[in-house]
Amino acid sequence: MTADLVSVLSDHACELGEGPSYDPVSDTLYWFDIVNGLLLEKRFGEDLTMTTQLGQMASAQATIDGERQLILTETGLHVRDRTTGRMALHTAVEASNIATRSNDARVHPCGALWFGTMGKQAEAGAGRVYWFFRGELRELYAGISIPNSIAFSADGTVAYYADTAVGRIMRVACNARTGMPEGEPKVFAESQGEGSFDGSVVDADGTLWNARWGEGRVAAYTPDGKLVRSVPLPVSQPSCPAFVGKHADRLAVTSAWIDLSDEARHAQPDAGRTFLVDLPVKGRLEPDLLI
Repeated sequence: MTADLVSVLSDHACELGEGPSYDPVSDTLYWFDIVNGLLLEKRFGEDLTMTTQLGQMASAQATIDGERQLILTETGLHVRDRTTGRMALHTAVEASNIATRSNDARVHPCGALWFGTMGKQAEAGAGRVYWFFRGELRELYAGISIPNSIAFSADGTVAYYADTAVGRIMRVACNARTGMPEGEPKVFAESQGEGSFDGSVVDADGTLWNARWGEGRVAAYTPDGKLVRSVPLPVSQPSCPAFVGKHADRLAVTSAWIDLSDEARHAQPDAGRTFLVDLPVKGRLEPDLLI
């Protein structure tokens, strides 16, 4: 991979950019600056990046239909009207626990949502992974410090998730009709080097693309956990990839400047920006969420 494959998609520098997701109908990428409570959106072909202050920490969104989207925040699941921007709480999640916030999320092919919570200071074991489908909420895994890398195989029979603090991506069999895990999770990949597993997405061939926080790259793993490709980025803290484009054949990758020293930020002027990676990937468009 060469550097000319990577370009800046949005020059808005997020303190903690996360949760990118693409809407093919409007040809728009959505993402968040978690700690500053910002929803960002950029329509392809336009220069402007729109920002909306949500008034609370938020980390991911999912399309419900052409008029509505679900926003995952520190207080729960909110339905947002795309036209007016009005948000209404749909399902409270840890709303009374002011020490936690939302983090990574992904929609299962059946329309269920997996999402994680964590301590605002990444307190050990303070987080959980939840399942949400047709109005029902269940806790799947507890005692997680930094839930990340939630992703699914194209047929919905495999789910992935990680605790970034532990340095492992887990793989678990999944019910294709409900998105519920079946059986015990097993280690899919273990972190090596200085970096950590952050967000992931799985393409149509089953390759898992993971943002390697602290290593400045996106790494690709085969379904059996073998590292097969590494894409360098001009920042040390990439946070999450998403397939973009009408054919889902490219990657957008968010990043962050949080916790970087002044010296490191000077050396990484693009830290916090969102990137476009021109790869011949067989990506998948996100399914709509069934609430």
